Amino acid sequence: MSLVGEAMLPEGRSGSTGSPPTGAPSGRTVAIVGGGLAGIAAAVRLVEAGHRPIVIETRRKLGGRATSFVDPRTDELIDNCQHVLMGCCTNLVDLYERLGVLGEIRWDRTINWANAPSAPDRMTPGWLPCPGHFSGSFLRMRLLSLADKIAVARAMWRLIRMGRAGRLAWRDRSFRAFLDQMRQPASTIERFWEPVVISACNLSVERVCAEAAMQVFQEGFLGSRWASAMGVAQVPLIDLYDPATALIAARGGEIRLGLSAKAIAFDGTRVTGVVTDEGTVEAAAVIAAVPPDRLDRLLSVALRRADRRLEALDRFEFSPILGVHLRFSGTILDVPHLVLPGRATQWLFAKGVDEQGRQHIHAVISGADAWMELDEAAIVERVLADIRACLPGAENLRPVTWRTVKEKRATFALLPGIDALRPPPAPCFAPGPGVANLFLAGDWCATGWPATMEGAVRSGYAAAGALCGSEATVPDLPMAPLARLLGLRR
Repeated sequence: MSLVGEAMLPEGRSGSTGSPPTGAPSGRTVAIVGGGLAGIAAAVRLVEAGHRPIVIETRRKLGGRATSFVDPRTDELIDNCQHVLMGCCTNLVDLYERLGVLGEIRWDRTINWANAPSAPDRMTPGWLPCPGHFSGSFLRMRLLSLADKIAVARAMWRLIRMGRAGRLAWRDRSFRAFLDQMRQPASTIERFWEPVVISACNLSVERVCAEAAMQVFQEGFLGSRWASAMGVAQVPLIDLYDPATALIAARGGEIRLGLSAKAIAFDGTRVTGVVTDEGTVEAAAVIAAVPPDRLDRLLSVALRRADRRLEALDRFEFSPILGVHLRFSGTILDVPHLVLPGRATQWLFAKGVDEQGRQHIHAVISGADAWMELDEAAIVERVLADIRACLPGAENLRPVTWRTVKEKRATFALLPGIDALRPPPAPCFAPGPGVANLFLAGDWCATGWPATMEGAVRSGYAAAGALCGSEATVPDLPMAPLARLLGLRR
C-alpha cells in the first residue's frame, strides 16, 4: 500500500507546522557551519524562534552528503545515493512538514525480499497487534527455512523483553556477539539480519555496535505499527531542501552557498564567529554542523583545549556507501524496491520510467569498503551479477547508461564503544570545561540514533533547542500497548 502526505502521518499529527509569522528577527545572530540536514534543521528552528541564522556552506547546494547533482554525461539531476526515511523518523518527517515537502514522499508498508526464481517475498503488517504485526507475512516467507524463522523469533523475543535498558548493556560489543548468543545460524544472519543492519547502520553485523543494531529492530519494527513504513522521495533530494532557502530568508536569516569556513573564531572565553575565505562572519553563537574531521580542521589549539567535547574528534572512523544508477531499455523491476539478501548489492530502487521507456534503477551498497578501489566498469559488472541472480529473466540484461557515485566518508562508523565519544549539543550537558556559545550538530553527535538522516535532523533540532533554552526535538512514536506490556519500554 502506498499513500502520500498527510493521510500517512502518524496518529496525532495535524500537518500544521506551528511556525510564527514572518518578520525581522529579534534574537541573536547565529553562524551555522554546514548546510547539510543538521544545519538546515537548526536554521529552520532558529528562525522560527526569532533568531537570525547565517548558514555557511562550502558547496553551492544544500544537503551535504544527502543531496543531488547534475550528471555531466546525461545532464540529468540524480541523487548521490538513495536515502530512505521510516515512520519512526519523527524529526525528519517534522522537518519535511515544516518545509512543505512531505507530500513528495511515497510511503510503503511492504518490504520486498528477492527470492529468485520465485516472486519476491513480501513482509507487510497484518491484523495482529504490534509487535506481532509482521508475524503472518514473516511465516509465509519462502526465503527463510523453518529453522531460520524459529531462530529469528527467538532473537526478536529477546529484543522485546530486554527493552532499552537491556540494549544499553551491549553498546561495547558487536551485534554479531548478540546473534551468536542467540544461536543464529549463518544462513539466518546472511539472509535476514545482515541486509537490515548494514542498510540501517552502514556497517556489517560483525562490526556494528550491538546497541545501535538492536535499536533498529526495537524502534523500527517492534515498537509501533507505523515505525517500519518506508518513505522514498519522488523528487531529487535537492528539491526537498530548496524551500528552506526561502523560509529562512523570509524570517531574516541567510544561506551563503559557495562560502568556505576556515576557522571558528575564539577569544579565549567565547566563540565570536566564523572566519571564511571572504572574511569573518561575526555571531553571538556558532553551531558547528559538520563531520568531526571537518570540525577538527576549524579549531585552534586554544579552542580545542577549552571544550572537552572536542577532545576525541580524531577517534571517529567512517564507512562508505556506493550508489549505482542504471537505466534499462525496458522495465525490469515491477516493485518499488527490492532487498537482495545474501548479495553484496543490498537494495534496488525503481526510480521511474522516462519518456523513452527506460527504467531508472538505483542500486545501493552500504558498508562498501571493498568496492571503493574498483573502477566503474568493475562495479557495474558486479551489480549486474547481483541483479541477474535475483531477478528472474534478467540473465541477458544490459543497462543503456550507468553512473556510479562513491561516498567514501558517507557516515561515521558506529563501532562498539563509540557512543561514549559522541558529544552533546552544548557543554552544559557534558562534564568538564566547555565554551558556552558553541553548539555541535551532526549525525555523529549524541543523538541516541545511528548515522542516519533522522539522527542529523535530531542533532540540528537539539542544538537549536540548547541555544534557545527549550526542547526542540520531536517525540518518538508512542510505543504500542502490547509491546510496552511485554517489556519494550524506553
